[in-house]
Amino acid sequence: MELEDKVCIVTGGASGIGAACCAEFARLGARVVVSDRNVEGAERVAEAIGAVAMGCDVAEQDQIDALVAETRQRFGQVDVFFSNAGIAAGGDILRVPLKVWQKQWDVNLMAHVHAVRAVLPEMLQRGSGYLVHTASMAGILTTPGNAHYSVAKHAVVGLAEWMSIHYHDRGIRTSLLVPLGVNTPMLPPGADRVAGPIREPEEVAQQVVDAMREERFLVLTDPVAQTWMERKTADPERWLSGMRRSLSRMRSSRREDA
Repeated sequence: MELEDKVCIVTGGASGIGAACCAEFARLGARVVVSDRNVEGAERVAEAIGAVAMGCDVAEQDQIDALVAETRQRFGQVDVFFSNAGIAAGGDILRVPLKVWQKQWDVNLMAHVHAVRAVLPEMLQRGSGYLVHTASMAGILTTPGNAHYSVAKHAVVGLAEWMSIHYHDRGIRTSLLVPLGVNTPMLPPGADRVAGPIREPEEVAQQVVDAMREERFLVLTDPVAQTWMERKTADPERWLSGMRRSLSRMRSSRREDA
């Protein structure tokens, strides 16, 4: 897909990957809706790139529905919905309260489901549309010490795969962005020790655009991710052993930093 004149909604657009993608989409001639629960941040991004800002808390289905309805009212249709908003917090399965699990589920998975349900019927009617889902390498590998985030991101991967399988032949394209370390507010301290090279959001935005032009499903932010994926599938037991060692190193590093 070429983005010129396409109507694109990007959630989590006030900062990081979302803001960079909004800017790149607008530069290529798209009509961009910068959406975020941080309305002031979304407005700053929108003003800088000549886009429209709309507030939305993606944890709430009615707000996603309203976002799509307002976009249609302004622009007539939605060509691209980029489900990018996400939250991250570390924790062990025995210590993280269930309400935190539910919040992760609502933002990191169900927001994607609600977005699909809001835009897919119209896309199917005209036989074209593009869905972009931001997961994480935590959703293909995992993140040591962070159970609920990893589980939610695995679910996003599953959703995106399912959508690509079921709707590709009906004109709906799907891309799955699975970043490693990216220099955004969500990047935890010391991430470079376990996440590989740290990319800038602008680099990732270009990678997303390239994938959309090629209508390619998987968007990796660093070649090392492909190597890690292949190691996991080739020898799961060895991969699990390696992840345990990574966890041990991470714990040791935290003790040294304390």
